[in-house]
Amino acid sequence: MQHSHEALDRPGGYARLNLLSPLRHRDFRLLWAGMTVSLLGDGIFLVAMAWQAYDLWNAPAALSILGIGMTVPTIAFLLPAGILSDRLDRRLVMLWADIGRAFVIGTLAVLALTDLLTFWQLVVVVAFYGVGTAFFTPAFEAVVPDVVPAGDLPAANSLDQFVRPIALRLVGPALGGVMVAGFGAGTAFAFDAVSFAASTVAIWSIHPPRHERSPESESPVAAMKEGLRFVARRVWLWGTLLSAAIAYLAFLGPAEVLLPYVVKNELHASAGDLGLVFAAGGVGAVGAAVFMGQRGHPRKDVTIMYATWTLATLAVAGYGLATASWQLMIACLLFNALETVGTIVWATIKQRHVPASMLGRVSSLDWLISIGLLPLSFALTAPVTALIGARATLIGAAAIGGAFTLGALFLPGMRAIEGVAGRGDELETPASGHGELLRPPVFVDV
Repeated sequence: MQHSHEALDRPGGYARLNLLSPLRHRDFRLLWAGMTVSLLGDGIFLVAMAWQAYDLWNAPAALSILGIGMTVPTIAFLLPAGILSDRLDRRLVMLWADIGRAFVIGTLAVLALTDLLTFWQLVVVVAFYGVGTAFFTPAFEAVVPDVVPAGDLPAANSLDQFVRPIALRLVGPALGGVMVAGFGAGTAFAFDAVSFAASTVAIWSIHPPRHERSPESESPVAAMKEGLRFVARRVWLWGTLLSAAIAYLAFLGPAEVLLPYVVKNELHASAGDLGLVFAAGGVGAVGAAVFMGQRGHPRKDVTIMYATWTLATLAVAGYGLATASWQLMIACLLFNALETVGTIVWATIKQRHVPASMLGRVSSLDWLISIGLLPLSFALTAPVTALIGARATLIGAAAIGGAFTLGALFLPGMRAIEGVAGRGDELETPASGHGELLRPPVFVDV
């Protein structure tokens, strides 16, 4: 009897379902399976953390402080994490990151189950969790092109964005709402800790080929300067990262903090209702991922990316306008569907136009610059909410974030890479975006 992946490898199997074509490759199958279980646990963790925070301190400042506590350590360690992921075995970097996160979430579960958890202990635990995320994320983004051929990268990114919302925003939050309501947050935290074990086993089992690594003799400062120069010379990189930083400053803190607050305190709904709102976002993201997996990478990729991200940001206003849970569900569905399309396109653009030996550093800079102002966004959310109210804060945040996102599309040279094949074929544009195209840089492919 054939295994399911072997059956799909026959003519009409993977070929018919383009979204599943990357599963032909053993290492990607393992990576994808481990990630799926881990993300399911994280989806449960999202609901449990929000509900636990408001149980310990029922104020918008609670999730604001938690957001700061998680993002500041992530930001602080992203640069060294990116350098390490370009120098070391990326598999080992991901393994240690997952082991560390399993330990800290397990500690959180014990504290919650024994009724010893305080709000400030919760902040400390999520801070260590943020450190693990800083090391895992650049390594994971950089290892995907190591285990998937270039032709399957768009489908691999679509498949990632297919399973991510199912686990993180659909099934996970729905289970999280049930777990928290029926058994308490401690049980939900324990499940998330156990889910990291599956991810660890899967990562341990893969054997990606050795990628071109940055020389170990090169100092960390020199390695990071090289990465910064690479980003600064490409308008599509620095313009996107800068606009994302400003847009996230405007809308991400309010969206993360005030959506649970609106559900709990203005609509007087339950943890289960919050799970359903998150789950609606998962439905939107899954549909978008399936569509992109079958459609493939768009020719006018930069334009499509910015258009969908702008509309997604504007959809956050729906959180402030909603008067019922079902309206929040529609807004969350639209936001996640549009955000997913842009994210899939962005991931493929990076993988096609950034050399393998530098992808870890560029990914870490991507995260660092994009979320660098996120702690400030969380910090400003509570006082702004106290001044103008939760609903007005959400509507204003969406308008400001959408304006800055759309504006970046019109930077001179932003769309210069549209229609360019990628590694080895990219035409490098001057940092200003003006002037003639320079000679193609020499990229070392995997």
